[in-house]
Amino acid sequence: TALENVELTMLYTHTHLTSHQQREKALRALEIVGLADRAGHHPNQLSGGQQQRIAIAVALANDPPLLLADEPTGELDTKTGAEILQLFQTLNQDLKKTILVVTHDQRVANIAHRVLRIEDGKITGETAAPPPAA
Repeated sequence: TALENVELTMLYTHTHLTSHQQREKALRALEIVGLADRAGHHPNQLSGGQQQRIAIAVALANDPPLLLADEPTGELDTKTGAEILQLFQTLNQDLKKTILVVTHDQRVANIAHRVLRIEDGKITGETAAPPPAA
């Protein structure tokens, strides 16, 4: 199930947590990505966007400061891709997560704080957005 997928990531890193604590932490990760109501669903019962958000919940389960995302919108329709990008913005702003994204999607680059362009293994350009107002 979605919940079990999120719990699984904690088995080896949070050995000090009881199974109840792991379950609570997994449910919290599902709440953050807006899928607590899908906790009992199996992957084949979820849409592509929901599966992507479950993957993000798995990544959040151990509370890392950095999330790595490889083509997070690549297999999603425009609306669902925009929802994933909004989730990333929320994670960055509210939970102070740094998110490093590899993408060919210009929509992703347009909202990034910093963009490095890589061609043939070399950085060919860099742009940075102004820092957010305090």
